[in-house]
Amino acid sequence: METVKVEFPGLGLSFDINDVAFKIASIDIKWYGLLIGCALLLCTVLAMAQSKKNRFSDDLVSEIILVGIPSAIIGARLYYVAFEWESFGGDIKKIIDIRAGGLAVYGGVIGAVIGVAILCKCHKNKIPFTTVFDYCLPYIPLGQAIGRWGNFFNQEAFGTTTSLPWGMKSDTVHYYLLANCPTLDAKSPVHPTFLYESLGDLLIFAILLLIRKRSKFAAVTGSMYMVLYGALRFFLEGLRTDSLYIPGTSIRASQLLSVILVIGGLVIILISHSKKWERLPLPEEWYEPKVKAEPVAAATEGKADGES
Repeated sequence: METVKVEFPGLGLSFDINDVAFKIASIDIKWYGLLIGCALLLCTVLAMAQSKKNRFSDDLVSEIILVGIPSAIIGARLYYVAFEWESFGGDIKKIIDIRAGGLAVYGGVIGAVIGVAILCKCHKNKIPFTTVFDYCLPYIPLGQAIGRWGNFFNQEAFGTTTSLPWGMKSDTVHYYLLANCPTLDAKSPVHPTFLYESLGDLLIFAILLLIRKRSKFAAVTGSMYMVLYGALRFFLEGLRTDSLYIPGTSIRASQLLSVILVIGGLVIILISHSKKWERLPLPEEWYEPKVKAEPVAAATEGKADGES
C-alpha cells in the first residue's frame, strides 16, 4: 500500500501513513506484524515480571509462549479461511500465505487456548489448566489492544459511516465503501472501530488484573475475559463493514461466538462460585527456588566446626 492520507475531520487531524514500517533488504516489514510482535514481547515480559508475586513460573511462561504463539497463528488463519473458503478455493499456497492477510482474533484466541490446554494435559508435571487460564488470560486483551493498531495502518476493520467528531476518512476507506457498501455514503467518515476495541481491550486488561488479584476461585479471571471481550466484540462487530458470516446466512460469525462466550463465561463463573472451586497452586518445583545440596552441607560443617 502506498502512503495514504487519513483524516479525522471532526477533530482537525490528518496523518500520512503506510502499512510498511521499514525494509530489510528487499523484505517489507509491515506495521501489522511489527505491532503484533511488540505486543507478544510486552505481554511475555509482563507475565514474567508478575510471575513471582502470583506464585507462577517464568519457565512455564516460556513454555506457554512457545506453544501458544504458533497455536494462535494456526487458529487465527484456520478461522478466517473457514469463513472465507470460497476466496481460497482449496489452494494450499493461498491458505498458508498469511502475509497476504487474513487472521481472525477469535481464531487466534481459540487456537492459543487449545494449544496451552494440550500442553497442560500432556506435560510431565501436573499443571492445572484453570490456574494457567486465570494467570495468562489477562495479557490477551493487552496484546489485542496493541495489535489493533495494525488495522489502522492497513486501513481496515473500520465501521459504518458516522457523524461523530472522531469519524475517520481516507481514500482506502472511500474505495472500499464504493465497492462493498453501496448503501453507505462513501464520502462520509466511518467509525474507527479498531480504536474502540483498542481502548476497550485496555480497560478489560485492567479489570482482569484486579480480578486475578482478588478472586480465589478457579477459572473466574479467564471466564471474565470471555464475558467482557465477548460483550465488547458483539457490539463492535455490529458496526463493522468487513464481518465474516456463517455460510449461507446473514449471521455474523463473531457475534454468534460472542454470545456463546458471554453465556459460557457467566455459567462457568456461577458454577465456580457455587461449587467453591479453589484455584489450585502449581507444583512447587515450578516456582520454589532449588537449593543446592553442597552449599548447605558446607554451611552445616562450618557451623559444627565453630561449635567444637
